Amino acid sequence: MDMTNIPQQGWSLAIGATPTSSDAVKFRVWAPFAESVAVKLFDQDRVAVPMQRDAAGYFETVVSGALPRARYQYVLNGIKARPDPASRFQSDGVHGPSVVVDPTAFQWTDRGWQGMPLDEWIIYELHVGTFTKDGTFDAIIPHLSYLRDTVGITAIELMPVAEFPGRRNWGYDGVYPFAPQSSYGGPDGMKRLIDACHAAGLLVILDVVYNHLGPEGNYLGEFGPYFTDRYRTPWGSAINYDGPDSDEVRRYVVDNALYWVTEYHIDGLRLDAVHGIYDFSAQHVLKDIASAVHTQAQLLGRQVIVIAESDLNDTRVIDPPSVGGYGLDGQWNDDFHHALRVVLTGERKGYYEDFHGLTDLATAVRDGFVYKARYSAHRRRRHGNSSQHCRPSQFVVFSQNHDQIGNRAVGDRLSTQLPWEALKAIRALVLLSPGIPLLFMGEEYGETTPFQYFIEHGDPGLVEAVRQGRRREFAPFGWNPEDIPDPQDSATFERSRLCREDLNDRQAALLRWTNALIRLRKTESSLGAEHSTTRSHRVWAFEDEQVLMIHRWTHDHAASLVVCGFNKSPVTIQLVEPQGTWLRRLDSIDKEFGGNGQGIMPPHLVVSPQGTSISMSPYGTAVFLTS
Repeated sequence: MDMTNIPQQGWSLAIGATPTSSDAVKFRVWAPFAESVAVKLFDQDRVAVPMQRDAAGYFETVVSGALPRARYQYVLNGIKARPDPASRFQSDGVHGPSVVVDPTAFQWTDRGWQGMPLDEWIIYELHVGTFTKDGTFDAIIPHLSYLRDTVGITAIELMPVAEFPGRRNWGYDGVYPFAPQSSYGGPDGMKRLIDACHAAGLLVILDVVYNHLGPEGNYLGEFGPYFTDRYRTPWGSAINYDGPDSDEVRRYVVDNALYWVTEYHIDGLRLDAVHGIYDFSAQHVLKDIASAVHTQAQLLGRQVIVIAESDLNDTRVIDPPSVGGYGLDGQWNDDFHHALRVVLTGERKGYYEDFHGLTDLATAVRDGFVYKARYSAHRRRRHGNSSQHCRPSQFVVFSQNHDQIGNRAVGDRLSTQLPWEALKAIRALVLLSPGIPLLFMGEEYGETTPFQYFIEHGDPGLVEAVRQGRRREFAPFGWNPEDIPDPQDSATFERSRLCREDLNDRQAALLRWTNALIRLRKTESSLGAEHSTTRSHRVWAFEDEQVLMIHRWTHDHAASLVVCGFNKSPVTIQLVEPQGTWLRRLDSIDKEFGGNGQGIMPPHLVVSPQGTSISMSPYGTAVFLTS
């Protein structure tokens, strides 16, 4: 199925419940496994209304007297009452009835919003439930000015919000891909947040999960062949993207992407773990998604980006279709994170065993992938291909994210493991690298509360399976199983809330450092994301001294020098390039940023062919610009 041939002008969701007039609703569902389907309306004294089946297995009917907010379920074969697979709202949770939502009712105020190019994105990943005390979409709105002005980010990335069981979940157990989580505020709450973000000049990225559905409340398999046993994922049954009757499954997922872009004005989609999407058909479903989203965005007069999380190190994900790629705009670069973590902590268990220090980190900054057809001891095979032909702006870089904090035994952050000065070096490397930077909520000021894995499942057997699964997952890292918090315990969730009130002096100073780096990135042309395949940067790794240096430049002769010290004791490095005179613009040791104000890096740096030495304090970090 080539989605590029499907006209998107005036696109609207063709499945689910759609009001057709002031007192009528069309119901449409794909249910080829059912002999009969009827729609049962709650809060009304009427029998279930039979639906007519077409040759493709879609059932449809129009019900007069049905109104927005009406609750309903589909009755399969006269026996099983189930929520709508394309439900727009599950007000009573994953097992309750679906709710009719009028997609035209919300009064948007962002008519002139067009988004922004990917190279201007500075991403802030957040979890709706733990970002604020109330844990709702609306509760985020008062903090938008803080995110925009005090921090300086340009985009918020919401962890998945599709309806999941209970009130506590990371979101990757969602089972209703079209229904924003009811405990977060449902459709209206989410639309208010997005509208407010656009009014504040902020983009919104949504994390979506197209590799599996959660285990509780997942009734899709009773409707049709949504799943396959031909492949296995670590999280549940694989979605049927390339087997018999998979065309409508693919359409369901592509429609979901278009739904968020069109009905919710989303600016970008982050596709979770695309290495868990198995599709061996001639045209990969990722290509369908990217093509459909880009076409729809063009018709809407907006810029919409599709980013993948991928463990494949395969540039086919982000290469253009003209050279056989899928055409996604970018992907997370785990190699950057893993190499950085090894430099900072010396961890070498699990997937960290593949990384060997500062040289690997320099490779990640310079080229993207560290593993490019290189033997991986962790995987016991060659892994990846070369990304040197890719634009740096196609890679999202980070020192922390929900996975890299929450998928540790106790969910501990780097702020609880490293000297405070080291956090400044990390921040400079992430924010001033040529890729797209991402911060995880609270990282901007060094939040010390953990971010742990939490659930609220109703099935005791499932809860115990999750507990045991977490222990097996952590075994290769050598962590003590007894240290792993109970994901079902509400205290695990409460422990993971941000505590940004009353920052201490060190946290306030780190926040000022974060903002200063972002402001410099926005105003200094040589420090933004690089969107050319021709490299405009060089990277040096001083292994003995544990110092990384990045030289960046633009065609208008602006240039910068970023020196990031990962040295635990004072060192001196010798420079013979880049030659010229450099003016120190930011120094992590300044009092404004919590240092003692007695930096030993020179305010003017002259690099000559004869060589120049720079003395550096532990974790000393500075940014120089051409004078």
